[in-house]
Amino acid sequence: MKNISIFISGRGSNLESILKKRNSGFFDASIPFVLSNKEDAMGLQVAKRYNIPTHVFNIKSFPSRNDFEKALLDLLEKHSIDLIVLAGFMSILSKDFITSFGKPIINIHPSLLPAFPGLNAQKRTLEYGAKFAGCTVHFVTANVDAGPIILQDVIPIFDDDTEETITMRLLEREHLLLPEAIKIIVEDRFQIIGRRVIVEK
Repeated sequence: MKNISIFISGRGSNLESILKKRNSGFFDASIPFVLSNKEDAMGLQVAKRYNIPTHVFNIKSFPSRNDFEKALLDLLEKHSIDLIVLAGFMSILSKDFITSFGKPIINIHPSLLPAFPGLNAQKRTLEYGAKFAGCTVHFVTANVDAGPIILQDVIPIFDDDTEETITMRLLEREHLLLPEAIKIIVEDRFQIIGRRVIVEK
């Protein structure tokens, strides 16, 4: 059984969707802890409702980024973590951290990557005049939102859509897509060929 750590920064709706799916038997994995970089993240209370231990690692509490990432790597090693899931984690992990961890890290992003990487993706999608929006689960690399794509889902953009309505509709898709990506990884049903992620059925 693989050990997963979920990193959050906010309300934890994707975290809750993951925990519900795990508890329903959708995928088989242990979740030793949930980590947040913010002490007031509402998602920490979600984790506690599911009896998952939590840790808060605020980079401002450490002398340097290197110290922050060293402590984080020590925690991951202590719990033999096989996969990190970034579920709304609003902090960039350095190339050195990614290399030192040496295992899969996945992230969910609210656009059809490679379109609209970075912040405010829904707003920029709407301003661009796109007819479709979407969400992407991808492997994390040193370049932000540029890793190989595991899964994507798409929704149409309607004439009366706003940034808020697009965000809410995408969140529903994210809640399905992220647990599915976790299932694929913990079951080792994928290959990375170049930039392509081939998912086995």
